Amino acid sequence: MSLTSTAAAPPVLDDAAAVEAARAFAARIAPGAIERDQGALHPAAELDELAASGLLAISVPREHGGGGVAASTVGEVFRVIAQADPTVAQLVLAHFVLLAVLGEAGTEQQKEFFYGQVAGGARIGNATAERGTKHVFDRRTTVVPDPAGGYRLDGRKYYTTGALGAQWIGVAASVEGDQNLPVTAFVPGDAGGLEFGDDWTAFGQRATASGSIVFTGVGVAAEHVLHHGPLPADPPPLVLGAYDQLLHLAIDVGIARAALEEGAAFVRERSRPWFESGVEKVSDEPHVVLRFGRLTTLLHALEALFERAGRAIDAAQAALALTDENTAAASLAVAEAKAYAQEVAVQIATDVLELAGTSAADARHGLDRHWRNVRTHSLHDPARWKYVHIGNHLLNGVNPPRHPLI
Repeated sequence: MSLTSTAAAPPVLDDAAAVEAARAFAARIAPGAIERDQGALHPAAELDELAASGLLAISVPREHGGGGVAASTVGEVFRVIAQADPTVAQLVLAHFVLLAVLGEAGTEQQKEFFYGQVAGGARIGNATAERGTKHVFDRRTTVVPDPAGGYRLDGRKYYTTGALGAQWIGVAASVEGDQNLPVTAFVPGDAGGLEFGDDWTAFGQRATASGSIVFTGVGVAAEHVLHHGPLPADPPPLVLGAYDQLLHLAIDVGIARAALEEGAAFVRERSRPWFESGVEKVSDEPHVVLRFGRLTTLLHALEALFERAGRAIDAAQAALALTDENTAAASLAVAEAKAYAQEVAVQIATDVLELAGTSAADARHGLDRHWRNVRTHSLHDPARWKYVHIGNHLLNGVNPPRHPLI
């Protein structure tokens, strides 16, 4: 197989260059976003361009050939890309999270190999979640030692965002079914025994191909398996979960801004005033002006919370050590912003349709995609539990749990 998708090594980008590259990339892919959404067209060419830009390696440590940028920079890159096309952003989210997992659990040999792959342009897809199990961490996919060497991987995954077309797929499994011995097995994207199911039918994020993969006796080299267990009763302080949630948050924030800006443009250029208003343009109608003023304020508040969350993760990572205090501060800051986004981003995407009027429902304008996409993506994990942990910290001084979904 070809381990990278680019002919030449991508450029190495620092923090400033990464954001600049993301803006340039976003400008190039934005014109095709409506067509890709309506046709559920997997953005293979756009993902190849993203790999060639160097953006896939911005979080790889500098000593391993990457940009070594701050977590907040990765978040901003995601926000910029999501504003142009949230499908593309979500398709590479697991890539960045799995790189962080590699940094926490990988051996030096594994880091050297996989960081090198990504610095060369490779993309890593996701095969973590399963359907029909008791909860999100109940996983039935297994690796079993192979007498010939390495492991054999068997199982069925769903929500495999980013796996299609990826050079590597990070598969969450357990050793011989022991849930206390979790592993991440990195499988080549064209390995024998993989079967991709064309069964993603969600009404939003249509082009993410987030359906099923069946793994049947897939061979995995021993050096490509990250061992995470046995699970400690009291996990150490980490910001991995907050980092994961920050990138999901960035997608919702990007969609919210796109919805507001495109909605305002539609109202200015296409919508008609209500006959009782007595004005010539709907943009002069007082009720419409007021509502857009409120939506703008909500968006700015959301963006401020997003920036605060990124800074909190940066502060924890820059500290001499990760502690209960700095990791809890990061998790809570992200949780506040993520819970708020699940309300505000959906509200903005909904309200702009009401303000734009009946003509905005015409599919050719694509304004509905913002609501469909943010409503679908915001279901990723429930805001209600985030508010519980935030309130419990304020009232009772209880730090949030150390799992990756806070």
